[in-house]
Amino acid sequence: MDQKEKRASKAAGGWPALIASGRSLLSSGAPLSGVRALSKANQPDGFDCPGCAWGDPEHGSSFEFCENGVKAVSWEATERRADPELFRKMSVRELRKLDDYTLENHGRLVHPMRYNRATDHYEPVSWDVAFAEIGAHLKALSSPDEAQFYTSGRASNEAAYLYQLFVRIFGTNNMPDCSNMCHEASGVALGQAIGVGKGTVRLEDFEEADAIFVVGQNPGTNHPRMLGDLRRAAERGARIVVFNTLKERGLERFADPQRKREMIVNGSAAIASDYFQPRLGGDMAVFRGMAKAVLAADRKARAEGSKPLINDAFIADHTEGFDAYVAAVDATTWEAIEDQSGLSRAEIEKAAAIYLSADKVICTWAMGITQHRHSVITIREIASFMMLRGHIGRKGAGLCPVRGHSNVQGDRTMGINEKPPATFLDSLQREFGFNPPRKHGNSTIEAIGAMISGRSKAFIGLGGNFARAVPDSGLIEEALDGQTLTVQIATKLNASHTMPGKNAYLLPCLGRTEIDLNGKKEPQLVTVEDSMSMVHGSAGINPPAGEQLRSEIAIIAGIANATVGSAIVDWLALAEDYDRIRDLIERTIPGFHDFNNRVRKPRGFDLGNAAARREWNTQNGRANFFTGALPEKTEYQARADAPDRFVLQTMRSHDQYNTTVYGMDDRYRGVYGERRVVFVHPDDIRGLGAAAHQRVDIAGPDTGGVTRVAKGFKLIPYDIPRGCVAGYFPELNVLVPLSSYGDESGTPTSKSIPVRLSLSRPGEIA
Repeated sequence: MDQKEKRASKAAGGWPALIASGRSLLSSGAPLSGVRALSKANQPDGFDCPGCAWGDPEHGSSFEFCENGVKAVSWEATERRADPELFRKMSVRELRKLDDYTLENHGRLVHPMRYNRATDHYEPVSWDVAFAEIGAHLKALSSPDEAQFYTSGRASNEAAYLYQLFVRIFGTNNMPDCSNMCHEASGVALGQAIGVGKGTVRLEDFEEADAIFVVGQNPGTNHPRMLGDLRRAAERGARIVVFNTLKERGLERFADPQRKREMIVNGSAAIASDYFQPRLGGDMAVFRGMAKAVLAADRKARAEGSKPLINDAFIADHTEGFDAYVAAVDATTWEAIEDQSGLSRAEIEKAAAIYLSADKVICTWAMGITQHRHSVITIREIASFMMLRGHIGRKGAGLCPVRGHSNVQGDRTMGINEKPPATFLDSLQREFGFNPPRKHGNSTIEAIGAMISGRSKAFIGLGGNFARAVPDSGLIEEALDGQTLTVQIATKLNASHTMPGKNAYLLPCLGRTEIDLNGKKEPQLVTVEDSMSMVHGSAGINPPAGEQLRSEIAIIAGIANATVGSAIVDWLALAEDYDRIRDLIERTIPGFHDFNNRVRKPRGFDLGNAAARREWNTQNGRANFFTGALPEKTEYQARADAPDRFVLQTMRSHDQYNTTVYGMDDRYRGVYGERRVVFVHPDDIRGLGAAAHQRVDIAGPDTGGVTRVAKGFKLIPYDIPRGCVAGYFPELNVLVPLSSYGDESGTPTSKSIPVRLSLSRPGEIA
């Protein structure tokens, strides 16, 4: 690769995206089945793309080229197999030495496996034996609360519903899930502010918005289909205002692979009209500053006899706490706002002026906002800012948290929640005639603590790569090894599978792209819910990767039947016909009336959102302003003024989705062939007495008697505020303390980790 190729891409998408997608299909060993599958991705008669949770439009074809989708489909449609022969050749100790990319590149799991501790090898086992033994181990626990039932956002609505029903009949609410580690703060904050923990917009609202505030997210890598909607909004004149600590190519320019002329001339179009780079943890101060500017402009307009700039009618008719909010804003000085945000007053007032000039505004955010200690009050502040001009509950405006995995929002709707609402438990009790546990269960952070302390004896993982997703990843190996039982339901081998408990099982399941046949050889349909609360069907088109594969639903039913029996629920009958599961969902969860009929219509149906109708399901029945102060100090402000001290955020590379690593390149950031890198401002590199591409050791907080160090990371000069640095997870999760999590959310503070950098190989250029 020459120097020209090693530069960062000038725009997201375009020919590099096409080339990378082609390489992904070819490297999978199954280009034809991959291409065939892609033609059915996000189509009414096809499957929901496993790549992300970005919504699909109600009108016309929703097929849009998406590099992430190609990678996800080809990753699943690979012809490589992690078969029993692989496990015969390689011990668990040997597998544990492999990196995540190599492990998953062995291909699809195709046979249920049981761990033999005496030989340190996984060995084939029959499904019936596996279910019976898992059920026996679970029944032998002293208490159901000794088990942790983890869920990935990949699971369908039907699988998630069956899973939570089994767990609650078993007798616990220990349901840690991926929401605990990403958008928990969004759910908590929006629940307090507007009465529903979801966004209020539909995809069609992006076609009408005059301004879209994109905060703490990188669509070019994490949800590329969003770029098409942002570009179309920009082309019709909407202002795209970005607040992001790093400069990201996908937020600056986008070349649409769907546009033939643009591809021929190698063109691209701007996305952001305005790009601001706050310090890590400074977003709340940004929104407090914009509110301060808006209120000042409103007072000036009223004093001059002009039309008020805030929406008096919306505030009076729908909200609570406005006067206290105004007092809190007035009490916040510009000096405090500038110091915490890292932006100037002029920059913040410029953004506020765009807000004031727009009749319809959408605010959208992701994990750059949710993974801080003060994330909940930051999102409360965002909601309050949007309330000032009534930008909630009308077309072309609203709040839009963008989830990651394709059904993480649907899993929560289905009851995957360690703190279930009483109304949901009451509904289960009426329908099934048992008493669901009412005590709150363990979140992800709490589940890890229970495993480390020995209070937990069993771990069941419905998808995902738990060991790589969690904070303090240096501790999780021992925690999983210490479990009496570990069960991993998965499509591919990953690091979590190399950390078996005393009794461990790998249970291979069908992927989203594969045909799911019941005992009568009738294809089954599952459903998902996207970030816009649209529920639609998903039916695979590829043959299963192996004859032994079972659906997630069939596996859950088998474990449940062996553990709690069929006196309350006929699990095996539900696994034979998913319509029966949807009938139960319809009777126990609001919004799913006529579920089986509506989901079979093209594009599915809108689950509905009370706040979007200006119905506020809060305790006081109104939308609530946040009336508190800014955090006393962010991690950035708390760091000593020393050249080796920084605040770190972890993030994905472009060749990655969640913990799945597709490759070793990050072309939008100019990184090729490796992942052990850290992005640092050029002046900070010089302040360390270092040069670009030298290696540094990154030391995290020494808390709880744990030394946290990530060694040998290459310094990459980057456009990022001084004092802030960034690098990839899961490699840097080892630096995130288990004890550092968001107030009220329990989400790991993966975007605000105090670290120190020191040269690990002085004078050596990598």
